[in-house]
Amino acid sequence: MREPIERRASFFDRASLASQPCKGHKHTFIRPFVNAFGLSLVLASFTGTAAFAQSTDYTTLPAVMSPQASTALLIDAAQAGDRLVAVGSRGHIVYSDDQGLSWSQAAVPTRQLLSAVYFVDDQHGWAVGHDSLILHTKDGGLNWVIQYRDPALEEERDEEGLGLLERPLMDVWFRDAKTGFAVGAYGLMLRTDDGGATWEDRSSDIDNPDGFHYNALTTVRDAGLFLVGEMGTMYRSPDFGETWETLQELPYDGSWFGTSGTLQPNVVLAWGLRGNVFRSDNFGDSWEQVELMTPRNGPLESTLSGGGLSKDGKLTVVGVGGVVATSEDAGRTFSVAIRPDRVALASAEVLDGGQLLLLGQNGAVKATANGLPLNQ
Repeated sequence: MREPIERRASFFDRASLASQPCKGHKHTFIRPFVNAFGLSLVLASFTGTAAFAQSTDYTTLPAVMSPQASTALLIDAAQAGDRLVAVGSRGHIVYSDDQGLSWSQAAVPTRQLLSAVYFVDDQHGWAVGHDSLILHTKDGGLNWVIQYRDPALEEERDEEGLGLLERPLMDVWFRDAKTGFAVGAYGLMLRTDDGGATWEDRSSDIDNPDGFHYNALTTVRDAGLFLVGEMGTMYRSPDFGETWETLQELPYDGSWFGTSGTLQPNVVLAWGLRGNVFRSDNFGDSWEQVELMTPRNGPLESTLSGGGLSKDGKLTVVGVGGVVATSEDAGRTFSVAIRPDRVALASAEVLDGGQLLLLGQNGAVKATANGLPLNQ
């Protein structure tokens, strides 16, 4: 296990970072559901990052402003008060003040893939991504700064050696404006207790000797935090991040790509490969499989990626092949829709009035309450 280390945000002075060449090659880790997408655009961007790591540091190059930013790959979204903020490829962060009718691009100091975003209130938010990157905004998502990135990027590399093993962050959650957690590849977990001014490596807090990747983190009402990852691994924290327990009795051994609580106490769901969804009503002590059936009444076998829980308790889970599964009964049952374009989806948000905002290969797309096109 790695010993905890602390890195100060002041270390990331933008001017000094921009003047430093990236040291050595990076072994690029691709988010599991992106792997399932098979998106040539994403793969090309990752390949380019690895191939030119010696001459170009995409972590500290500002995102290119583009009118197509809201229609390029977006992976996650969050509510910042009445504003929607979405993150995705090439450092794109876009925001909407009209429930997704129109989008503006934020000023972002990186071109790296961003995989998750979280707001603790209408002003303060964090986004995470590749190179263990953590971004912060204090103006509702309009402008962002780098708080943290993998310290190994600052070390001299042996040009003939194995190169840098990239450890992307996959999810982020904040208890309040001070205390937050970011989790990701190879069992990496970072913690801050000062709003991100410093981040401490707390990977040793979780019993994960094999370094399995962490993919998603959620709160469970009246219970604590729940964390899922590859190889069916699950972890829970009844004190919201102070201590962690590794679950031993697991419902299946495939990778989990998403998890969510509900409005009901102790209820948590997890989902992943081949349409697998499991539900627990006792914070993971026991599990029942939730069967998802396609509109043609066959079992769903598509990989499920992300999802979202609305303020009134509607749960939405999306995935490869344009799959949109919605539940109105705290995840006991789901209605499944297949979008006609079959475009891969990464996450979803429930909008005011019940419509959905779908994030994925085609950016941010509004849909009906069951996930189908608005004009259908």
